[in-house]
Amino acid sequence: MSHKAGFVNIIGPPNVGKSTLINQLIGEELAIISPKAQTTRHRILAIKNHEDYQVVFSDTPGIIDPAYKLQEGMMKFVKESLLDADIILLMVECGQKNLPDTNLIKRLKEVEVPIILLINKVDLSNQEALSQQIDFWSKQFEKAEILPISAMHSFNLDLLEKRILELLPEHPAFYPKTDFTDKSERFIVQEKIREKILLNFKQEVPYSVEIEAEEFKEEEEIIRIRAVIHTARESQRGILIGKGGKMIKLIGKEARLDLEKFFQKKIFLDLHIKVKKDWRNDEKQLKRFGYL
Repeated sequence: MSHKAGFVNIIGPPNVGKSTLINQLIGEELAIISPKAQTTRHRILAIKNHEDYQVVFSDTPGIIDPAYKLQEGMMKFVKESLLDADIILLMVECGQKNLPDTNLIKRLKEVEVPIILLINKVDLSNQEALSQQIDFWSKQFEKAEILPISAMHSFNLDLLEKRILELLPEHPAFYPKTDFTDKSERFIVQEKIREKILLNFKQEVPYSVEIEAEEFKEEEEIIRIRAVIHTARESQRGILIGKGGKMIKLIGKEARLDLEKFFQKKIFLDLHIKVKKDWRNDEKQLKRFGYL
């Protein structure tokens, strides 16, 4: 029997549900989720393996007009996803009537690989409004197939997976069948910590931090992790620590519980905070953190 394999790259505006979709499709809480825009910063590959196929899903940052060098790096990951895709999943939200007017959207309309346009969160709409949405997006992307879904409630995801397998090219597996992501254990640690900051802080603080797992030591019964939260300003350091260390303890506890669930092992998490002034526009730091 022939084997299928390919890259299915998910793109769309911020906070449209891309990470929720990818977690549902692979059955793992790999991509971090929060109600805030720009939660996803990197391109994350999530691999779904079967005896007869391997689907490499690619989660990407939300499409925006970049305001600083960090966001330019984020949009670089989205551009790359247009080049190596075998199938593109373009996600929009039910009720949405436009996309950022960027060169990325123009290039998307010119790609020759199959595009499935997913109208997400249909559980929050009605049939009449949904019909209008389907008609609108059919005119915007004439070559795309349209599929209404609810990533949160798994509505129509079975149909989506079936169509992906139909469109997937015949090819040997790109990765060992035991792999489920291209990212390292340290990257997963960093993202879980950043997720807790996104969920517990408002305004600028979540967008001004970068996490660095400096140590990851796995022993027989425990994983010992030392991680640094880098922030852009001294004032944000105090906010992250909180009165009497309350907030840094909360971040550590919530991240540790998630990591213990993910790695199925006891975790010792040692968190520290350092100030790297205006790191989001510092090319040296952005290269160090993997954005450039």
